[in-house]
Order: sequence, then C-alpha cells, then structure tokens
Amino acid sequence: MARFLTSTTAITFEVAGAVARVTMNRPQTHNALTMTMLDELHQAFLEADARTDVNVVLLAGAGKSFCAGYDLGDAYGGKDADPGGETVQYRTAAGTIDDDSWSMEGMQRKLAVIAQIHKPVVAKLHGNCLAGGTDIAFACDIVVAAENCKIGFPATRANGTPPANMWMYHCGPQWAKRLLFTGDTILGRDAARIGLVMDAYPASEIDEEAEALAARIALVDADLLSAHKRVINLGLELAGAQTLQRLATELDARAHLSRGPRRTRFREDMAQTGLREALKNRDGDFGDSVVKLNWTGN
Repeated sequence: MARFLTSTTAITFEVAGAVARVTMNRPQTHNALTMTMLDELHQAFLEADARTDVNVVLLAGAGKSFCAGYDLGDAYGGKDADPGGETVQYRTAAGTIDDDSWSMEGMQRKLAVIAQIHKPVVAKLHGNCLAGGTDIAFACDIVVAAENCKIGFPATRANGTPPANMWMYHCGPQWAKRLLFTGDTILGRDAARIGLVMDAYPASEIDEEAEALAARIALVDADLLSAHKRVINLGLELAGAQTLQRLATELDARAHLSRGPRRTRFREDMAQTGLREALKNRDGDFGDSVVKLNWTGN
C-alpha cells in the first residue's frame, strides 16, 4: 500500500527498473494544472522519495503537451462546509494582495517538494510547456525537451510575473529578461543552446532519450544521488534561489494589481467575452511569438 499517494485521478504513477514514472494525465486540457493535480504530484514525489525501489523520478505529460499552464477554470478556494453542516468562508485569491500571495504560496509549496526530496527528478518536455508548466519543469533537477517543444510564459504580457522563478538560474539574467519581458516562447532546440534545458532531441526520440537518461541515473545508489543533488541545491540556496521564490510570489501578487492598458484590456476581455478572446487580444500583436536565435555555430 502506498504511504503517501492516496489518489491518481489527474496523474499516473508506476515504478520499474528503479525509475518512478510520474505522468500528468489530463491530456484533454494539455495537462492544465488544477489543485487536484498539484496535490497528487506532491504525493507522488513524496511516495517516490520514500520507496527503496526508486532511485530517480521521470516526470512527463500525457497526450500532446507536457503542461500548458494553470487551469483558469479551476476553483482555488471559497465556501466549504464543516462536519457540523455549517458553511465556512475560506480565503480566496480574489481578495487583498495578501490573499493573492497566500493563495499562490500554497500552490508553490506543492511544487517545492521537487527540490526538497532526496532523489533526482528528470523532466521530459514535449508539445507545450507554458506558464505554470515551466514552474514545474524548472524546479526539476534535469530538463530535456523535444526540439519542437514550445517553452515560455506568455502570461507575462498582461497577467503577472512567474510566481516560481528559476529562469535566471538556468539561462542567465539576460535571456531570462528577454523571455519574460516579451512573453515569447522558445523552441526546445534553442532552449538547449541557451541553457534553459539541458538538451533537446527530435520529437520522435525524446521518449527513448529521456528513458535512457533516467535508467542511467538509476544505476547509481540512491544515497549517492541524494548527496549530489543536495550539494548542488545548497549551492542554489546560497545563490538566493529559495529566497527568490518567496519574493517572486509576492511580486506576482503586486503585478496582478497593475492598471496598465494591456492588463486592463485582458481583464475586460475576460469579463465580457471570455478567455479565448482575451488570449487572442493579449497575444495578437506578438505574431508567432517564437524566438529566432541568430545562431551561426555548427
């Protein structure tokens, strides 16, 4: 019986060859994140960390995408009932700036487990890895991607700043700013060139390559892998990574208060015509939105 994993309605979990395969499993929504999925991912990582037959975790998404971001239709809070039948009012993200920050901090605590567990986590990206999907991917220890995978945070154009922000630690300050200032996406093959992901492979080969990498890592004893991971992660902490995550959440809450024209237009479009039209108007000026590297190397 599983010690931590109590449900798998939004993910799948399997173990073979010392590799725990955790797969986000809402393909009809491109694995858009809900609180249920975040809870189950959190449980799955704890389960993998506790099991003696697991040395490494391979994280992936079912269907056409790794993860397209947060499900904007998901309920993050509101009224609930206590065991006595009385209605209780809980905080929601729609209140004060502190309510907003509190709500996002709760979600980020679910993702923080990726860095906190002792065992390495490899993320395999394909299709789209956008917005909240990048929060998950860049929290992992190693990220590999299909060459045609689209990676980015388009919401920075009108909605806020990433509440989990490891961008600078992967690709450096200038590329982090380039991508966040514009909300443009970058293809997996170019993301590998700038260090945003470790490596990229043809879409037809990404499954095989990710599996081979996970299997190779799994050959090493779990105790040694833990030592390697924790040393590097302590280095990230000394470079401010954990403090930055807390500050990023608070700054995202502040950014949500923006009354600039693009932010205002998005809010109005959401209220009057819905998400599809809001996204169309938010992103229309940016064309195909894909970064084109001026790459002259071999």
